[in-house]
Amino acid sequence: MTGHFFEGAEKLLEIWFIASNNNNDLDNDTLSNDLRNIPRELIEEVLNLVNCKVLKYAKSATTDTYVLSESSMFVFQTHFVLKTCGETTLLHAVQPMLELARDYCGFDIVDQIFYSRRKFLRPELQKTPHTSFEHEVAYLDSIFEGGCAYVLGRTNVDCWYLYTLDKTSVSTKSDQTLEVIMTELDPEKMKIFYQEYTSSASEATKKAGIDKLFPNAKIFDYLFDPCGYSMNGLLPNGHYFTIHITPEPDFSYVSFETNVPYDQYQEIIRKILKIFNPGKFTTTIFGDTAAISLDRQRKLFLYSDYGRIDHQVVCLVDYDLFYSYYKKHPS
Repeated sequence: MTGHFFEGAEKLLEIWFIASNNNNDLDNDTLSNDLRNIPRELIEEVLNLVNCKVLKYAKSATTDTYVLSESSMFVFQTHFVLKTCGETTLLHAVQPMLELARDYCGFDIVDQIFYSRRKFLRPELQKTPHTSFEHEVAYLDSIFEGGCAYVLGRTNVDCWYLYTLDKTSVSTKSDQTLEVIMTELDPEKMKIFYQEYTSSASEATKKAGIDKLFPNAKIFDYLFDPCGYSMNGLLPNGHYFTIHITPEPDFSYVSFETNVPYDQYQEIIRKILKIFNPGKFTTTIFGDTAAISLDRQRKLFLYSDYGRIDHQVVCLVDYDLFYSYYKKHPS
């Protein structure tokens, strides 16, 4: 395989923090337990280690959002979400972020970590420690105790990897996340995300209908030259959504992620499928046991144009995880 190639599949890292009761290093008169206290220039130094740059930055009452040259970052009070694509070295952010969380926010305990990604199309192009999932696990195990590694899906076709900690979270939080990963995208719909056909990011957002997914969202979008698209959307109450698009037909890829409430997921996925018309897609749904019903999950999330090829449930300590793989019916 030669010629131009871009690995659209993102590596996704989410870390939650707490401060121990005996942590006396924090000067409460000047700082609080809030990751948004970390100076932006230091966040950008970490992103340099990962090999990506900040294209757009904004903040709301609950969230700092970064649109990156390779995907996105969201920083909340007690956790952050960082996803990067291409040949980025995402895990190089882990140790520096642990140190910044301790030094600027007084967070000296990792409450939980989630690292995940789908199978790479061309793993031989990745840089250490991302050359294999085994290497990624070894890297994370060198930092954390009690790590658990999972592989979901068919390892010889499409599969999805997860690393998390085998522990009960200390902080009480109701949290859920939906990720939709799409491949074999409709070439006509992908034309929207070429500068040859679309003059600006905002035009691409409107032409695709992305602005109608959540009409009350504040959108920060970027259209790459000659093609490609990224956006972060901020919603009330600390909710977000993000979309990243690699439109080239030989390796087309679109990802969607959000933390809006679980009861919206069925309708959101239907809208996403209408916008992008993928040939194949996977969904991963994370939720604490208060947020998600196992029974309901088994019956929902079926789509008329697609067959559900695989459906797997993993019951973690505090979370339930649902992985589903869909393929379009032959026309």
